[in-house]
Amino acid sequence: MHICKYFSNFVADLIQIAMKKHFSVLIILFFGLFVQAQVHITIDDPETWSGKALEPYIGQTVIFDVPMIVTANEGGNYVVSPWRKFQPESHGFKGTKEYNETVRINGSCMFSIDNVPAPTAKMNEPIHRCGERIIGLKAKVKSTASLTWQGGTWEGNTRADLENSLPDLGDYRLLVCGFNLENYFTSVGCQLCPKSASAHKDQREKISKALKRINADIYGLVEVEHGNSAVDEITKDLNKNLPGRNYTYFSDGLSSQTQKVEFVYDANVVEPIGKPVGTDAEIANRKKMICFREKATGEKFIYSINHFKAMNTGDNERRVKEARAVVKLYNSYRQDRNILDNDALIMGDLNCYAFTDPIETMLSTGLIDLHRAFHADTSYSYMYGGLASYIDHAICSEQMYRQVTGMSGYHINSDEDDNYRYDGKKSDETMFRCSDHDPVLVGLKLDSTLSLNLDPYINSGSFGDSLTFYCIYTDETTDPVVYFDIYTINGTPVCSPTKMVYEGDIFEKHTKYYTLSTSNPNLPNEVKNFLPLQPGMYVLHFYHKGAISSHKLLIR
Repeated sequence: MHICKYFSNFVADLIQIAMKKHFSVLIILFFGLFVQAQVHITIDDPETWSGKALEPYIGQTVIFDVPMIVTANEGGNYVVSPWRKFQPESHGFKGTKEYNETVRINGSCMFSIDNVPAPTAKMNEPIHRCGERIIGLKAKVKSTASLTWQGGTWEGNTRADLENSLPDLGDYRLLVCGFNLENYFTSVGCQLCPKSASAHKDQREKISKALKRINADIYGLVEVEHGNSAVDEITKDLNKNLPGRNYTYFSDGLSSQTQKVEFVYDANVVEPIGKPVGTDAEIANRKKMICFREKATGEKFIYSINHFKAMNTGDNERRVKEARAVVKLYNSYRQDRNILDNDALIMGDLNCYAFTDPIETMLSTGLIDLHRAFHADTSYSYMYGGLASYIDHAICSEQMYRQVTGMSGYHINSDEDDNYRYDGKKSDETMFRCSDHDPVLVGLKLDSTLSLNLDPYINSGSFGDSLTFYCIYTDETTDPVVYFDIYTINGTPVCSPTKMVYEGDIFEKHTKYYTLSTSNPNLPNEVKNFLPLQPGMYVLHFYHKGAISSHKLLIR
């Protein structure tokens, strides 16, 4: 921790002069407060810094020189930290170094803040959201874990940000959305249903606005009421809100006050091949798949939407059996004479974290976790106990991976205060907090030749000992210094964050190229030691001024 006292000697001299000249004691107190208010806290290494370092400043005002991120919010009560808190099993299996490090980091450097003023009324933002950053936080230290707000600038992850743009999914042609709707029932009064018709009307309004904003070609919906009533209502709202679309669904002929999964798709864009197939292993009507054909190109892919047993059952082995059943169904279904396609996208609420047995069961068969592939350890779609994680998965076959242009959670729900749900104390008419899960979006550019040829969207090299990457800047005068790291597609770190200095020609406006090779004098030996990269698929991250750029990397 570094403490800066501006003009401290100068102020001390002034105080002595004031005393000699018999100035008011109030003047002395003023200068004392001025000095006190200028205590700056710089956290050089957030992973090792502890809030205990604030103990000498209890009762004083400090200014944090690092941005503080909201990690939890409930009714205007905020918890902040220099980094986002993640569920340990999103970063590693229990007992591993990655898991233990996440546990350790989560347990330090967290502060509650009271007296935070509400944001101005804009885009119906009645409260700050998780993931927002506070720049130059000025606060009075109440204890080593609690602060009282005195000032700061908020930025990022606002409702306005999300309303104005979807996540960047690359140059896709098809948009697929997997979305747990948190019990969308048209019935009222049952255990899972809204309490009243009025409550359902509010829920319907929020959900319909979210689905409209996403504007997907295919929706895989989770926690929809059995029968046709709920999915029919959703489909009608989509067609009403998105003129020109022609959404439809599969009628299952069932009727009961329980959950199911369902597909809704734009028949102008895709057509199903036959009817959905499913497996009732462990629990019925919650694991389905269908092959869609893209009308414009004739390309096909298998889409599976799922909802595994809830985590609160504690029955991990049952979810493992569900994972095996989905893989078995895929291996059988893809060999159907009308399908004969290996491109598969498996989505849904699997009720388990990234590094757990059910997910490992699927990945061990050669499937790829798109959260890890595109975002490594920063992906999330769900919040519990102030910890971000993803239990809403997007998993694909290796052949499908080459045709995925991007994927991301769309954080309209997980970062919101639960009081804004449709039946909450502060419910509003926006799409925000329409569910407790974020929708997960996947961009596709189907091309069956990519199963054999190089994907043009993958940064690639022939041998892995000399690779050229690029980074695009919006500001031509930006200092061309970046950090990068590399992960395997299963989330294992290959190279920790490393500084890389640009040296060379600018071949395109705002684009600078970097060479990763054993002959590059700017690379430390610890990086050169892992070269050449072994053949396979990786994910490369660039970090620059708080922004992250992700790139798929294929070594042949």
